[in-house]
Amino acid sequence: MLQSPEPKYSPTQVPASTYKSPSSATSMDQTHIARTVVIKGQVSGSESLFVDGRIEGTISFPDNRVTIGRNGNVAANITAKEVVIMGKVQGNVECSDRLDIRSEGVLSGDVITHRISVEEGAILKGGVEVRNPEKKDQKTQNQNQQNQVKAEEASKAKAATGEGA
Repeated sequence: MLQSPEPKYSPTQVPASTYKSPSSATSMDQTHIARTVVIKGQVSGSESLFVDGRIEGTISFPDNRVTIGRNGNVAANITAKEVVIMGKVQGNVECSDRLDIRSEGVLSGDVITHRISVEEGAILKGGVEVRNPEKKDQKTQNQNQQNQVKAEEASKAKAATGEGA
């Protein structure tokens, strides 16, 4: 009988693990919602999202990109760092960086973003607010200053009522 040149399986050999722990995740990690998948509810995560199916509810990926593929159909409010729309979105979109509506994309809803790109042929129906990132930082600083003043006034008021007792 002829024997195969390949070594036979022996129980002492352990196959190498292909599992990747979450701590070793790269920035290229992406969740893919396939064409036949329907999700109703809140979708959130800490990696990028590619939607080719249907989502109804809310999508929250504040530090990552959300891409609505050509077959994607979303009836949800979207909060993300970047949003790319090639399919259909009905809902409000809030981006901390950029919104990109490609030529076959459709968006019906209000937009708040720092940068926006709408290709020829795309459909955008709703209000658009383009914010300057510097103004956002100034607004945050002003709110922090106002909160500090209120805290100081509250502590002075407490001290004044404590002295009268």
